[in-house]
Amino acid sequence: MSSTTPDNDHEPATVNVSEPWTLAYWARRFEVPREEVEAAVAAVGHEPAKVAAKLGRPWPFEGSGIV
Repeated sequence: MSSTTPDNDHEPATVNVSEPWTLAYWARRFEVPREEVEAAVAAVGHEPAKVAAKLGRPWPFEGSGIV
């Protein structure tokens, strides 16, 4: 296998919304607007499972358009 693997092979450990590209990643990952990701992180912190629960999304979520 090459060193470039799909995102689902190496899921980030935290929901980082401090950079535009990371916020865009998580918005695509959860299939919600960026603003909703930011609000969820502000409410529950950076743990992906908690953010997913706040957004009403399953975690892990294999149905994302980017996996």
